[in-house]
Amino acid sequence: MDVLVYLIPIALLLSFIGLISFFWTLNNDQYDDLEGSANRILFDDEKTE
Repeated sequence: MDVLVYLIPIALLLSFIGLISFFWTLNNDQYDDLEGSANRILFDDEKTE
């Protein structure tokens, strides 16, 4: 039971860091163009000669 004293704060800290990272990605427009990256992989724009 003594290990819970360490595990609960670590779990809360990691979840808080994950939440902050998610909001950072939302504010930096990381989720705006979801189709563009998928299409960029499938279609090659450069012509090879």
